[in-house]
Amino acid sequence: MKVIGLAGWSGAGKTTLLTRVIPQLQKRGLRVSVIKHAHHAFDVDVPGKDSWKHREAGAAEVLVSSSQRWALMHELRGAAEPPFEDQLKRLSPCDIVIVEGFKHELILKLEVWRRVTGEPLLHPNDPHIVAIATDARIETPLPRLDLNDDAMIASFILAHLRLQ
Repeated sequence: MKVIGLAGWSGAGKTTLLTRVIPQLQKRGLRVSVIKHAHHAFDVDVPGKDSWKHREAGAAEVLVSSSQRWALMHELRGAAEPPFEDQLKRLSPCDIVIVEGFKHELILKLEVWRRVTGEPLLHPNDPHIVAIATDARIETPLPRLDLNDDAMIASFILAHLRLQ
């Protein structure tokens, strides 16, 4: 599996970009998976539902399955978050894994940057950033990708990962 990350500050548009680039990659016949890092407590379950009750009762894992999808919830219960590489191994085989967040991981990344965030660029301090997707005119030695050109960003990803 080829892996590339989207790194950037909160509000830069990583999720928006990702939801527009995934269909572009799928149109080209690629199977795409995503790993999203959350910096806060989150829950994919619904309080009061059976699976939620199972977890609340102390189940280490709960797998919910239907004819449409399945989801495995694993409770850490105070244990450390697994390393990124271990989480990557949990995914089914695919062509590309796009990672949202995990900006400190040693993986190739596109930086998503918008001036309105008020935050500095990450790339001067991260040698794993290979391009910047932005809606601003900036001076950078890296390729500058138009944040609003989904097809061009998908093409850049494919070329950079040598999938086209």
